[in-house]
Order: sequence, then C-alpha cells, then structure tokens
Amino acid sequence: MTAKPPGTFKVACVQVNTSNDMAENIANASAFARAAVKDGADLIVLPENVSMMEKDRDHTRAKAMPEERHAALTAFRKLAPELGVWLHAGSLAVALTNGKLANRTYVIDPQGQIAARYDKIHMFDVDLGNGERYAESATFQAGGDAESVTLPWGILGLTICYDMRFPGLYRHLARAGADFIAVPSAFTRPTGEAHWHVLLRARAIETGCFIFAPAQTGIHAGGRKTYGHSLIVNPWGEVLADGGVEPGVIAAVINPAEVQAARAKIPSLSAHSPYSGAEGGGDNEELQFG
Repeated sequence: MTAKPPGTFKVACVQVNTSNDMAENIANASAFARAAVKDGADLIVLPENVSMMEKDRDHTRAKAMPEERHAALTAFRKLAPELGVWLHAGSLAVALTNGKLANRTYVIDPQGQIAARYDKIHMFDVDLGNGERYAESATFQAGGDAESVTLPWGILGLTICYDMRFPGLYRHLARAGADFIAVPSAFTRPTGEAHWHVLLRARAIETGCFIFAPAQTGIHAGGRKTYGHSLIVNPWGEVLADGGVEPGVIAAVINPAEVQAARAKIPSLSAHSPYSGAEGGGDNEELQFG
C-alpha cells in the first residue's frame, strides 16, 4: 500500500451480485469493504440494493425492515468503526409506516453514526420494449429532498441510480457545494450498454465533480440482469476506474483540488444565467436540502 499525497484520499467502490439472502449479501459486501481498507481506502461506497434484490414487489416488501431494526444498517454501523472509515451504505429497502418502502442511502461516519440519509427521488418506472418493465413507484415512496454530507475532504452529494438521468439534480448539488457525487446503482443491462458510461461522464463534466458509482452486476433473483461496470470519474470526465462485470472492488486516489481546477477551466456553474420560456426550463431549484 503506497502513501497517498497530502490532501488526497482513496475511494473504493464495491461491486456485488446481490441475491435474496440478506445475511449472505451483508457478509459479501463487508468482506469487500475489509479488502478495500487493507488497500488503503478512506471512503467506501456500496451499490444500490446492496442488502437484497428480490424477484418481485411482494417478496421485497416482506423482507424490508424499518430503519430502527434494519439488519444491514445495524451491520454497516458496526463495520464503519471496525474499519475506521467513512462508509456509504449504497441503498437499502426501508419499511415506512404507510406501507410503502424507501430506497434509502445512509452515510455512516467512522464512529458508526448516521451522518446523512437520502431517499431516491426519481422512481424507475419504465418499459424498455424488450419485455423488461419496472414500476418502482408501486413499491417505493419517492423522496423529495436533495441531500449532501460533509466529509473530511469535501462535500459528497447523494443520488441513486435512475437519478442520473435528471441532470438538474446534479447541477443543484454542485451549485450547493458538492465536490463529489455518489451514484450507487443497479442498472439494467440494456440501458447500461447504451447509456451508463456516457451519462456518468456527462454528470461529471457538467458539474465539475468526481463521480463515485458502485454498481450491481450479474443475474439476480427472478432473472433480473444488471450491467456492472462500477465507475470512478474525475471532474474532467475521465474514467479513473471501471469495475467490468465481475464482483470486486475498484479504487482511486482522489485529489479534491481537481474540482476547482476543472471549474476554473469551464466555469459553467458560476456562469449560470437564469432564464424563462418553455415550461420546465432552468434548474430544478425547488429541491430543498434537508
């Protein structure tokens, strides 16, 4: 393990093939996190649905847990202080009191405390035209607040998977101070092959942020197939690491100074000019930070 230059940190994105066995999934993700720390990681980011991917909404609802007794959250809150790192717990299916679920991110500090929560705003309700249909809103309740968290190295904006198709959210996070944006995902294979790399590179370029995008990979319960290719992208849109299609860990040393350097070259955030016209124009400024 080589020493990191002053002012930098090492981020690790964990790529897994989540099953419908929560205990097994927690163990697998934790093992990858431990390996990442041995390799010098300071921040570990897990993928969407890291603790469970079930075959249908009924099974998902049956296995979801409320926050106060969620087995995965409990395990990850113990893991972070064990490893002495910041741990982004991807996303978990959290049971709400109204019968729906939240697709919720937790960021856990090195003391095991929850430093931030984020509920996925944009629900994956699509018909891909190849027999694949998804109606996330039938099971999950959409969030309504943009969220970020202050880390020792800068501000981390929080998003989940399908959010990446809504660039206004990313610009909002960047203009509110984000230096890095996490995008834990479970991207389908058809959309991943078509759009995954270009969308994440675009979100990095237009915000001047680092993008940390850990992903699901492989075949899951019910035959769902995910794309893999966890990515770490720098503010200039260059891919620093690509996870391919096998479970594992990718990592990169991050220099936060590159954020301001990229924005100085292309000052599109500071040069923003308000405008009016067609309905829906401009940034989605109604989003609030919680």
